Amino acid sequence: MQLYTNSLTQYSRLITKEVKIGDLLLGNNHPIRLQTMTTTDTMDTIATVEQTIRCIEAGAELVRITAPSKKEAENLLNIKNELRKRGYNTPLIADIHFTPNAAEIAARIIEKVRVNPGNYVDKKKFEQIDYTDLEYAEEIDRIRERFTPLVKICKEYGTAMRIGTNHGSLSDRIMSRYGDTPMGMVESAMEFLRIARGESYHNIVLSMKASNPQVMVQAYRLLIQQMDAEFGECYPLHLGVTEAGDGEDGRVKSAAGIGTLLEDGIGDTIRVSLTEDPEFEIPVCKDLVKRYAPQAPQKGGVNNSPLGVRGIPYSPFTYSRRKTFAVSNIGGNQVPVVIADLSKLETIIPASLESIGYKYDEPSDKWNISDAAADYIFTGKAELSFALPGTLKVITWPNYNNGTNDKTKYLPIYDAKGFTESESTDSNINFVMLDCFSDETTINDFTFLEELANNPSVVLCLSSTNKNAMQSIRRMCVELIQRKIENPIIITTDSNWQTTDEHLIHYSTEAGALLLDGFGDGVCFGMTAESYQKSVVSSQQSMGRNYSNNTSVEQFINSTAFSILQATRTRISKTEYISCPSCGRTLFDLQETTAKIRTVTNHLKGVKIAIMGCIVNGPGEMADADFGYVGSGVGKITLYRGKEVVKKNIDSEIAVAELINLLKESDAWVEPSLS
Repeated sequence: MQLYTNSLTQYSRLITKEVKIGDLLLGNNHPIRLQTMTTTDTMDTIATVEQTIRCIEAGAELVRITAPSKKEAENLLNIKNELRKRGYNTPLIADIHFTPNAAEIAARIIEKVRVNPGNYVDKKKFEQIDYTDLEYAEEIDRIRERFTPLVKICKEYGTAMRIGTNHGSLSDRIMSRYGDTPMGMVESAMEFLRIARGESYHNIVLSMKASNPQVMVQAYRLLIQQMDAEFGECYPLHLGVTEAGDGEDGRVKSAAGIGTLLEDGIGDTIRVSLTEDPEFEIPVCKDLVKRYAPQAPQKGGVNNSPLGVRGIPYSPFTYSRRKTFAVSNIGGNQVPVVIADLSKLETIIPASLESIGYKYDEPSDKWNISDAAADYIFTGKAELSFALPGTLKVITWPNYNNGTNDKTKYLPIYDAKGFTESESTDSNINFVMLDCFSDETTINDFTFLEELANNPSVVLCLSSTNKNAMQSIRRMCVELIQRKIENPIIITTDSNWQTTDEHLIHYSTEAGALLLDGFGDGVCFGMTAESYQKSVVSSQQSMGRNYSNNTSVEQFINSTAFSILQATRTRISKTEYISCPSCGRTLFDLQETTAKIRTVTNHLKGVKIAIMGCIVNGPGEMADADFGYVGSGVGKITLYRGKEVVKKNIDSEIAVAELINLLKESDAWVEPSLS
C-alpha cells in the first residue's frame, strides 16, 4: 500500500485519475491547473463576467462562482452565455453549500459543481450527539438519498464535481465519531465519494482545506492513503489553504501548505485563497507551480539513497517535533530561532539591526526589541564596532571568532571537515554546516556525521545544493533519527530566484515543508550573490503587501522567517488573521474591514481572529480561531468567542469597537505600546 507519495527523496508527480472539465483535462500527469473564485454578486451578470475575464487573462484555467440559492444557480446560464459570446471558453464552477436544488440546477448549466459534504446534506448545529451504528448507517442512507440525484445529473450532463471538505465545517455526525481531526475530514469526503462510485460516476476532484497548514497537509496525506487502501487508485486533488488572509501572511500560509504537498508531487489544481481581488491570486499560483516544470531526472546524490516509505521513523499524519537536546537556546523544548544573514552588508552599524527587529535609541542608549527580532546574526566578519543588544549573538567564521574579545557573543561556524580538524572549537556552541547529499560529508559513509553525532556543543546547519533540496534535508533528518543523533538543526535555505514573491514562495515551501513535519529548531534564509544584487523589495500593488520602497532585503527575509514559523504554528510572534477571500455571498467589504481590524489588533501576539463575510464561512469555517467577526446580514455583524455567539446582529459601524470590547471582556486585550 502506498504511503502518500511516490517518492520521499525526489520529485515525482502522484498519478491520479483523469477528469474532464469542459475541454480541460485534469489529473493523470496533466499540468497543475490554476483557479480562483469571483467576489462579485452572482446576480450581477456583467460585473461577474468582467471579473471572470480579468481572472482568465491573469492566467486562471478554472473560475468558481458562488451559487447559494436557485436564483444564482439559474443566472449562471446568463454568465456563461455572455462569456462564450465574448470568446471565453474557460470552464466555470458553481460553489454550493447548503442547497442541493441549486447544485442540481447548476450541474445542468456549467462544467463543474463544488459541494461541501459538511453542509450539503448533513446537520451542523455544533451539538454532541452519540450515534449508534444503526443511527450512523441511517444517516448515510439519508445522504445517499439526497446526494444521488446530483450524481446522476452530473453523469448525464458530463459535469465534473469537487467534493470539497473544509476543516471548520464538519457535520455534527462526523464530529461526534471522529472529532475535529484530519481523519474526520477524510471520512466526510469518502462517504460522498463511495456514493458516487456506487453510481459508476468518477469525474471527481477532492479537496481537504483548512486554515491551519498542519491540519491541511495531514488530511491530504491521509486521503491519498485511504483512497489507495479502498480503491487502489487516487482521484485528482485540488489544493488550498482556506481563509489564508491577505498580504505576506496569506501568501506564506498558502505556500507552506500547498507547497509542502507540491514538493511531494501531490496536487492537480490549486487555488490560493487571499482576501484580495481574485486576479491577484493567480500570480501566486504561477510562482508556486513553476517550480515543478517538467525536468530531467537528477543523477546522483539523494536520488540514489534508499528510503523505504514503510520504514520512516516518524508519522507524516500527525505533528510531532523531532526530539533534540538543547544547545544554549536552540533545540529541546524551545521555540525555533531565527538567524538573520547580514553577511552581504558592507558595514554593519546599529541602524543595520532595525531591519531585523532591533531599534537603537541614541539619547537613552537603549535598544527596543520587537517580537519579530532575530535571535542571531550571521556576519562572516570581525567583531562589530558597537555593543550588541540584549541576547543577540553573532555567528562568524572561525578565523574572525578567534580574534574577538567576547567569546559569549561571537560564535564560530564551520563546515563539517573544518570542525573535526579544528583544535580550538567553542566549548559551549558551534554551528556546523552540512550540505545534505550533495558533497563528501554525506553521500557515501557519513564519516563526518558520526564525528559530530551528539557532541553537546554542535548545532547542525542543514542545507542542500541538490535540485531536491527539501527532500535531501528531510532525508538527512530521517538519518539523524535512525542513528539516534539528537543535535538540534537549523534549516538553511538560499534562494536564487529574482522577485520578492518568488523568494517568499521558495522559503515558505522548502522550510515550511520541513517544519510541518516536525524538523527544524531554527531557520536561516539567504540569497545567492546574484539574486541579492537583483532583489529590490518594492510596494508593488500586485503583491498586496505593506512594504515601503526603502524596505531592505534583510527586513523582508526576517519578516518572512517569522511569518513561516507562525504559519507552521511552530513559533507565534504576532496576531493571526483567518480571513476568507470574499465571494458573492459576502455581506461587507472584506478587504477594508480586515485592514481596519488589523490596524487596531495587530499588537495582540498569539491571538487568532477570524474575519468572515457570511455565515457559510462563519462559526464552522473559523476552525480554531479565538474570536470571530462574521457577516450575519446587510450591515450586520455577529461576534464569536470560539464557536460561541457572544454578540448578535451588531451594526457594522460599531462592530470593530464591539470586537475590542469582547477582547477586553475575554482578557485577550492589551493596550498597544506607544513606542
